[in-house]
Amino acid sequence: MRQRNSLTVIAATSLAFLLLSGFSFPFHRKKYEKPISKDTLQPDKVLFDRAIRNIEKGNYEVARLTLNTLINTYDTSEFLAKAKLAIADSWYREGGTHGLAQAEAEYKDFILFYPTMAEAAESQYKVCEIHYKQMEKADRDASQGTRAEDECRQVLVQFPNAAPFNKKAEQMLRNVQEVLADKEFRAGDFYHHKGSYPAAASRFAYVTSQYPLYSAPDEALWSMADSYKKMGDRFETQEGDALAKLVKEYPLSSHVDGAKERLTALKRAIPQADPAAYARQKYELENRTKAGMLSKAVGLVSGHPDTRLAAKMGTPAMQTIRPMVPVSVPQVAAGGQNGVSDVVGGVVNDTANLDKSQDARMSSQNGVVKTEAVGTGEQKASVSSNGQGTGDNAKATEVVPPTNHPATAQQIKQYEKLQAKAKAQAERLAKKQAKSGKAPAAAPAPADQPAGAKPAASTPAAATPAATPAKP
Repeated sequence: MRQRNSLTVIAATSLAFLLLSGFSFPFHRKKYEKPISKDTLQPDKVLFDRAIRNIEKGNYEVARLTLNTLINTYDTSEFLAKAKLAIADSWYREGGTHGLAQAEAEYKDFILFYPTMAEAAESQYKVCEIHYKQMEKADRDASQGTRAEDECRQVLVQFPNAAPFNKKAEQMLRNVQEVLADKEFRAGDFYHHKGSYPAAASRFAYVTSQYPLYSAPDEALWSMADSYKKMGDRFETQEGDALAKLVKEYPLSSHVDGAKERLTALKRAIPQADPAAYARQKYELENRTKAGMLSKAVGLVSGHPDTRLAAKMGTPAMQTIRPMVPVSVPQVAAGGQNGVSDVVGGVVNDTANLDKSQDARMSSQNGVVKTEAVGTGEQKASVSSNGQGTGDNAKATEVVPPTNHPATAQQIKQYEKLQAKAKAQAERLAKKQAKSGKAPAAAPAPADQPAGAKPAASTPAAATPAATPAKP
């Protein structure tokens, strides 16, 4: 009796697992969603009905052969568009990496050839769903998530009036952006714990700007403010802006009290909470679904991301912004202007300026072609041997690049050790040359010193024998 009960439990468990995993039994027949109800005995209609029956039974290869026969034989058939769509649906039902890739190509072809048909919106939605089903967790490859984001946006942009699919595509887009935002947040959290605060602040700023519907933007703002705080007093403005945004747009966050205390210490005004942001955050917190025991157990081994915390309302981001450059990167390295940045062309009728002034060409740099404007468009370039600017221009353009990694005591000690080693080596070389009676080799003239000039006083001159008078 006990053995029979245990077998019954095992069978029931296996049956429940098969039902939950979507197992198709041999007697199960999934109906085709878009059949043609027109009852006729035309040969193209007969071929189409036969292919649909094969799709419903799971004979996808036979169905595609039948549909291709229809397309190639009856090229003017009224069922031509339906046949091409059925081929795409057969690949979609077959599944797998290869099947879904073929289905995407067929759906794209259908949209290209029949963009005005009602099924074009459904085809684009199916393409979005293809990449959504293949999307992986936030700590894994994000290529499918990025493709799903682009294709779901395309549903909303290309087919704005397709109401049956727009609502589903919009929610799928929120789910996708939740996973992508969580990936960026994890990268920023890694840099924050590592101590790379500029990189962490850049990641957190991108999350809060690109994905406003993310489930944990208050955590990103709080960590971003802490990163700016640890970077020094020069970034108090950025820290205050992050804390003010946290207090204003996320009033139900657990970090609001700490943000207000820090704003008071920074002598910054504490903003009032936005009522619309308060209502939206309250709605999201009340409508979040909780994970059950089965979903928690399956989530440990499943490769699909958990989107329970994704937003249920609000417009998702429809544009992708450029990632921000960390604040520790100098402006020149970040792509700022350096040197002569604007050069324009002009026609000079009077060529006498070229003979009178060597800087006449620079006068037309800003569109001014006059004698009295000689040199107005000039921006001095670096002229010294080390590439640095000289004169007043060097003082004006000299910018100390921000850095958060000053030289450590170990680095200073190592530098002094190398200096002492180089000095001792030079002294040994000088002693060796003095013993051998050879004069030390003269140092080469600097790059900016003309040839034949007298060597500097610090450079020992080569010994020359005294001139002897000629005998009569």
